[in-house]
Parts: sequence; C-alpha cells; structure tokens
Amino acid sequence: MLIAQQLKEENIGEYLLYMWQIEDMIRAYKFDIDAIDKNLISKFVQPEETIKEIREWYMHLIDMMMRENIQEKGHLQINKNVIITLTDLHQNLLRSANETEYSQTYYKTLPFIVELRSKSPEKDVPEIETCFSALYGYLLMKLQNKEISGETQAAISQISSFLRLLSAKYKLEI
Repeated sequence: MLIAQQLKEENIGEYLLYMWQIEDMIRAYKFDIDAIDKNLISKFVQPEETIKEIREWYMHLIDMMMRENIQEKGHLQINKNVIITLTDLHQNLLRSANETEYSQTYYKTLPFIVELRSKSPEKDVPEIETCFSALYGYLLMKLQNKEISGETQAAISQISSFLRLLSAKYKLEI
C-alpha cells in the first residue's frame, strides 16, 4: 500500500508493474491473508495503525480479485484502467504536432511491439499493455535468473525508454 501510493504519484509505469507483482504474490499465497501477513506485511516496520491499513489494503485486493474472477490470471480493473488512461494519453501524444520526441521514440519501439503482438495469442491487447507485459515478463525472467538474449535485452531497453517517456508525460498531465 505504501509503496503503491508512492509509485502512483511518482511513476505510473512502475506503479502498474508493482501492482501486477502484487496480484501475482496474492495468487502465490493462494489468497490467504494470514500467509500474506506472515510473509509480506510483517516485514514492514510501521506503526500498528499503518500495519492494519496495509492488511486491509491486501484484504481489499483479495476481495476484488475474487469478485473480478481473476484468481488464475488477468489484472484487476483498477490496473486495466491505468492501461486505458495511458493508451488514451499515448494516442493524444501521437496526434500532437508538438510531441516529436514522443513520436520518434514510439516509432523506434513499434517494430518490437509488432513482433511481440505477432507472438501473442491475444491480438486485441492495447500496444501499451503489450509493452508492459514484455517488461514484466523480462523482470520475472531476471528474478528467475533465466538467460536473456542480447536481442531481448535490446528490445526491452527500447520498450523501457518508451514507457519511461510515457510515464513522464503522464506525470505532467496529472
């Protein structure tokens, strides 16, 4: 909760990746608030009232995930809304004559997006979500100490630059 609040204010892209990680951790702990409490919440050094708020935040996320039927996979609507907002901003930036740097960065990234989408079974996913999915997958591979090809690293580097710029534009908009 504390990290999510800070990231949401500072970097919407990092916030979204963090929230996806939280969704996966909730799944890993099988939606068991006691296991989450023992393994995650208890690590926070905070006043008792803040710990209580963090626990309630996790319980609320668990409840939302159950109600939205995303126990196995998928993302919370609140996280999908971030993608929608970023996609709308992305489209507006591409239409703006004043955003040449953004357009150039996007068009450098586009071949990687096209390649990723061609490999994905879900063809109707927004480009911005494709980029975040690629970055999240890369982060998971690094956590698992999997070998990452130079080609993949180059693609992720370009996608990261693009998402960093989009996140910075978002921060200016809010």
